[in-house]
Amino acid sequence: MNRINLIALGVQNMEKALAFYKGIGFKCYEDSSNPPIVFFDNQGTKLELFPLKELAQDINAQTPPTITQQGFNGITFAINTKEKREVDELMALVKEKGGTVAKIPETVSWGGYSGYFQDPDGYYWEVAYADSWKFDEHNMLVIEP
Repeated sequence: MNRINLIALGVQNMEKALAFYKGIGFKCYEDSSNPPIVFFDNQGTKLELFPLKELAQDINAQTPPTITQQGFNGITFAINTKEKREVDELMALVKEKGGTVAKIPETVSWGGYSGYFQDPDGYYWEVAYADSWKFDEHNMLVIEP
């Protein structure tokens, strides 16, 4: 069992989060602007938006984990692009749609080009490109040893 089928992000404001992710290009079949839960289809996984308090209660209904939005929780997500210009284009779109640029894209120590943004709920996303990257027929990044 070597896979991740679903990544759930707990969100404070479903309507705002849904508009943001649709605005930067994530695809879903949801017509409502404020559904109880939403799934975005991606190549290989699904990204889920789930109301934050309900997500905590799903973990433990009697004693849900404490919800905090302070600091960095050690988790980032990544969008890897096939062209360097796509990094800058996506970062500009993120800013236009209400995200916050946390790190302006730059050439980084591992030889790629990378920047970070935060979504409306504070989740960090890296947008990165490297000349050496290859993608398979499903647009999944191929990591070679």
